[in-house]
Amino acid sequence: ARRSASLLDHHYEPAAVLVPRPGTAVTGADRVTANSHLLGFGLPMRAVARRVYPAGDIALLIVDWSVRGTTNHGYPLDLSGTATDVLRRGADGRWRCVIDNPYGVA
Repeated sequence: ARRSASLLDHHYEPAAVLVPRPGTAVTGADRVTANSHLLGFGLPMRAVARRVYPAGDIALLIVDWSVRGTTNHGYPLDLSGTATDVLRRGADGRWRCVIDNPYGVA
């Protein structure tokens, strides 16, 4: 999961913020660790963009997401939310996450 989280981190800007639970924001290595924890469940994430509001090279995304099933450790998991995410298009044309807030206004 740690390797996958490091690969996932390429979709973030270097100083990007992840809110792994309401009221807690992490960056850098702590962001990788938080994503590693999520990936460690061994379940796919379903994500559907409800709204995308682009403004030049910045975009606000409203995304409904869920992670459901039986984890690698054999227990049921049912997580879901509506994310409010901010992305920026880089000079290379790729969109990267600046703020990843999975729980939106929670």
